[in-house]
Amino acid sequence: MLKTACEVISAQGFGHTRTLDIARAAGVSQALLFYHFETKDRLFAQAFAYAARLHRDTLDSIERLERPPLERLRTLLRRCSPGGSADGWRLWIDAWAESIRSSDLEETTRRLDQQGRQVLRGIIEDGVARGQFACEDPEGASWRLFALIDGLAIQIQVHPKALSRRRANQLIRTAAAAELGLSPTDL
Repeated sequence: MLKTACEVISAQGFGHTRTLDIARAAGVSQALLFYHFETKDRLFAQAFAYAARLHRDTLDSIERLERPPLERLRTLLRRCSPGGSADGWRLWIDAWAESIRSSDLEETTRRLDQQGRQVLRGIIEDGVARGQFACEDPEGASWRLFALIDGLAIQIQVHPKALSRRRANQLIRTAAAAELGLSPTDL
């Protein structure tokens, strides 16, 4: 049910999705949804928590990779790319907006943002320690890079004709290279 809820919310948005829409898509009754989740807000929060767990699993797998920092960085940038799944980004962007009004969503989005920055900071620190990256402020670099990724993802979703996915990825690679003392061609 949570996967289906994510799909419906991604397509329609938090504000336009009814529990009836999710129940129909899942092939269950609304009563069953409310039996499991009690309220619409709790259903939405748990659906997003499900999507967040999937993303956390991705971040965990990148963090555990036994590969050089540059290769892990490439993997992280590719997996977090604003050129990735439009459905995933729509759900994420909508969750940020709803987080203003929902403490459950705020906590989930904040923890996921924090984990992404921690993974990136760890990769950067490992690269600096190995002499592969030059970065005096790994924490600041991780904030700046994720802010750029998130901002470009919003632009792609809201104004798809203004910026191509390819150009957005190029901008991210250029910024990451500048942050880490690399050439954009390294990424």
